Amino acid sequence: MLLLIDAGNTRIKWALAESESCTSAASGAWIDSGAVGHAEIEQLTDAWHGRKPDRILLSNVAGQVVRENLERILAQTSSAASIELFRSLPEAGGVRNGYRDPGQLGCDRFAAVIGAHALYPEQHLIVATCGTATTIDAVSAEGDFIGGMILPGLGLMAASLARNTAQLPQVAHRSDAVSLFADTTDDAIISGCISAQAGAIERAAAALVLRYGSAQCIISGGAAPMVAPHVSIPCNQVDNLVLIGLQTVAMNQKTSC
Repeated sequence: MLLLIDAGNTRIKWALAESESCTSAASGAWIDSGAVGHAEIEQLTDAWHGRKPDRILLSNVAGQVVRENLERILAQTSSAASIELFRSLPEAGGVRNGYRDPGQLGCDRFAAVIGAHALYPEQHLIVATCGTATTIDAVSAEGDFIGGMILPGLGLMAASLARNTAQLPQVAHRSDAVSLFADTTDDAIISGCISAQAGAIERAAAALVLRYGSAQCIISGGAAPMVAPHVSIPCNQVDNLVLIGLQTVAMNQKTSC
């Protein structure tokens, strides 16, 4: 049994998968799964109690303290396996890393494009992960990670306006069908932030079409349900791309510890 963990900037997502599931059709097929905020990390003690995975694979962008807490919780749940820390390599899971310094690529971004490529093989992909930050990455049908962009996430954009502009109110994290040319300040902030997110995704997809002739857009992340409806090109919304990428790497036995 595999325990897959995605420790992000805001939440820790996890999934249990069968070790024997080696086909692409098994990607994203979990025995169990869940997610907790950083402040609720102790809830994982109960969620993982009695679980004895043969292998534990972690993508961690949340820092050393979170990693140490995860190790402590796993020790308390009597897991015999040690954590394998997933890192960005020159090649893994069927994807070749095109970064100038492959190790500099965020491990969550690399895992996400691996997951997307496993789900949509032989397609040129734009992979947008909308979370605390929004990352928009491109991978070719042959599995070449081309590169991407990073911008503030939807919540960070709105919060920055509210914090740094005295006359603008704090806007709730919502996206309930405001007009592009909004007629209230709150709606204008929301419209601007969503348009920035959607516009970046659309621009990336247009560039990939110019390069390869086609582009399939995949959107994931906690803010995906708020952003995806406002993207003007066809997109598939997929949850837990990082976990699917980790599963793909594990099944291909190309994990780095």
